[in-house]
Order: sequence, then structure tokens, then C-alpha cells
Amino acid sequence: MSLQHLNTQPNFGIPGQRQLRAYTPGDDFYEALIDSHRDLDDEQSEQLNARLVLLLANHIGDLRVLREALAVARDGIA
Repeated sequence: MSLQHLNTQPNFGIPGQRQLRAYTPGDDFYEALIDSHRDLDDEQSEQLNARLVLLLANHIGDLRVLREALAVARDGIA
């Protein structure tokens, strides 16, 4: 699969802020994501995921990038 627009390299962080370790901002996001699901049942958790996907897709806005992301996300899923 040839990616022309989708950035699949680590890209987490706060603009202008340096991290001690390159993976720390990704870990911070993962922790926030898990925390946002805390105390939700399965249906609520699925709703949160769907809303998050739509919010982030709207923020990205570039259909080329979104189509590539969908293809990468689906690749390898049986």
C-alpha cells in the first residue's frame, strides 16, 4: 500500500514543547483515551469512539488522508 498523504510516523505532542522521551506524548494520549472510557458500558464506549472518529475526521478534513487512514485501519482485519 502506497501512502501519499497519511502520516503514520509518531506525531503526538504539544507545539513548542519538547518531551524527555519521544513516546511520552503518545502514552499521555493513550492514558487520556482509556480514562475517557472509564465507567462507560460497552454501548456508551462504542458511542464515544464513533463520536471521536467523526470529530477527528472533521478536524483533519482532507478526504485523501481520511481514505488512506480508513484503508490502513482496515488492512489486516479479517
